[in-house]
Amino acid sequence: MPEVRLVGPNGEQVGIVRIEDALRLAQEADLDLVEVAPQARPPVCKLMDFGKFKYESAQKARESRRNQVLTVIKEQKLRPKIDSHDYETKKRNVVRFLEGGNKVKVTIMFRGREQSRPELGFRLLQRLAEDVRELGFVESSAKQDGRNMIMVLAPHKNVKPKPKGPAGRRDGEAADADDAQVETTQATETVADGSATE
Repeated sequence: MPEVRLVGPNGEQVGIVRIEDALRLAQEADLDLVEVAPQARPPVCKLMDFGKFKYESAQKARESRRNQVLTVIKEQKLRPKIDSHDYETKKRNVVRFLEGGNKVKVTIMFRGREQSRPELGFRLLQRLAEDVRELGFVESSAKQDGRNMIMVLAPHKNVKPKPKGPAGRRDGEAADADDAQVETTQATETVADGSATE
């Protein structure tokens, strides 16, 4: 006669019983007999409400998915012969991404004869990593990938994402969006008959 180690509905040990007795106990208590450890000798079964068990396990899975940290990788593309103002703009973007808690994939795009001078791209990536070292570190060092050279920067653990401003924007983005809003309100509107009005 096959036997199982039976656990009660509140987690108490009932002991090793025959399978028929376990099924009878489950029926009397209006519960289900669920095998929780089939590899054990004898197998472990528990008296429980199976519908409630499925619901609770789905809730736990949903909660664990909600608590997972979503890693976002932003990308910033540069050319090896970049002007100083353009470099500062791209660096500002990288700083903003790192402050936001995102990883940054920095790509140097080579064209034509530039491909024969990979040291230009390597120096540029080293310079960028040095400029943002307070906010992030080099997670993946510079490596050639076809016509591109790629490096990945990750934020330091102690860098907290900046709080978002009004309407879910970061502080710097709010001013830019307000400027864009002013420009759109001053734009020319077209009336249905095709004439333009201010």
